Amino acid sequence: MVSVSSDPVMPTALKILVAGGFGVGKTTMVAAVSEVPPLETEERMTEASLGVDDLSGVEGKASTTVAMDFGRITIGPELVLYLFGTPGQDRFWFMWDDLATGALGAVVLADTRRLEASFASIDFFEERGIPFAVGINCFHGRRDCTAEQVRAALDLDPATPVVLCDVRDRASGKQVLLGVLEAARAAAAARLQHPSDRTLTV
Repeated sequence: MVSVSSDPVMPTALKILVAGGFGVGKTTMVAAVSEVPPLETEERMTEASLGVDDLSGVEGKASTTVAMDFGRITIGPELVLYLFGTPGQDRFWFMWDDLATGALGAVVLADTRRLEASFASIDFFEERGIPFAVGINCFHGRRDCTAEQVRAALDLDPATPVVLCDVRDRASGKQVLLGVLEAARAAAAARLQHPSDRTLTV
């Protein structure tokens, strides 16, 4: 007779980055989807940031992430995601390589009012071969563009998931995370089919 172990199965833990331009909603998304009180490193913006941080389009923003945000969400009994929100300002980009180490994939949040703020994040993940999904944060319920219009404007690969979302809503944020998992699954399948074409990641 075969005995069945009663030891609990440890869930697989996966690391997901939440990136994007300054003021696009990264901290809000991590806080909305996290099942535990999120770790936030928000600090009040002072006059010292004048002329350093670009507030175009987010003139009313009063705080900023100075290190990272951290949260956790359980997808199922065997899968837990750990979320790391990156700082959006140019002066903190030196931290991104460390945060990206060991990441399964990433969310790039975008604001249709200033899509150009997403380019640096997209370039970062494409250059390192890290799968990502783009979440279009529809501020205050506004949907000024379709997913396909954004895809064309950002010149994304057809396989990159693009999800219209409201980062304040937990269910909406989870849809973006599912897009990341789909992108990672597709990237893994492609590597199995073409093992010699693997992209070197840093």
